[in-house]
Amino acid sequence: MAQMLVNGVVLGMIYALIALGITLIFSIMNILNFAHGQMYMLGGFIIYYLYGVLGVNYFLSLLAVVVALGAIGMLFETIFFRRVLRVATREENSMLLAMGTALVLENLALFAFGEKQRGVPPVVTGVYEVFGAYLPASRAFVLMLSAVFIAALLLFVRYTKPGRAMRALAQDKEVTYLMGVDTNRISALGFAIGAALAGLAGALLVTVFGINTGVGAAISIKAFIMIMIGGAGVVSGAILGAFALGFAEAIGYEVFAGSMTYLLIFMGLILFLMIRPQGIMGRPWG
Repeated sequence: MAQMLVNGVVLGMIYALIALGITLIFSIMNILNFAHGQMYMLGGFIIYYLYGVLGVNYFLSLLAVVVALGAIGMLFETIFFRRVLRVATREENSMLLAMGTALVLENLALFAFGEKQRGVPPVVTGVYEVFGAYLPASRAFVLMLSAVFIAALLLFVRYTKPGRAMRALAQDKEVTYLMGVDTNRISALGFAIGAALAGLAGALLVTVFGINTGVGAAISIKAFIMIMIGGAGVVSGAILGAFALGFAEAIGYEVFAGSMTYLLIFMGLILFLMIRPQGIMGRPWG
């Protein structure tokens, strides 16, 4: 039991990093970023080549991930989504664009990197014992950094001027614009931060699980599960949904076969959404 709880905490903290990125983009722009998993994948590959192949310091490689994925996110918002949101008459247009960007990134990565699973040397080694459970040092390292990045994001959104502008934009775009806020700049910044968080999650988990070009779709599905559980566009809901999925995985993989775990998770999600379609902390539609 202790082992399942420790595994659940580790998975929940890592998943929270993923969920916060997609939630940030959705709350500001009302877009479900289907390419979120592919941005996770790109973060993993940047670490693989910089840290694993070229031997660059791991923390410098993390900085490169933030810059690269932030730039990609900003370009996506500026070049693609901003225009579509301005001229489109149906919400489905932005959804189709998001799906298209996911396919483009995945196929470009497949062309550039191939299908092979890649891994990197562990940043730290060893095993800790926590309440009778075993926690590898590599996972403890990922847990610690995930907590630091999540805390930094929450402090940024809460106490900085751009962060307050993001919160205002998420609540009412028109009023925020009338108050003199450059909504285009804040939207681009929000998309950049969301993409960077996805890249950081991939950069952290590549040290534990490795990376391949097909992982993006699975990560995006997990991100959607988390925000559906917690409530779309709600930061605290994203964290709650992340831990709910993390504990469900940890318990499921301990008790059931791997394929059965996600079958039960999806069945439980369907039943949950029938009872509370807006998620635990989301607001009812309409």
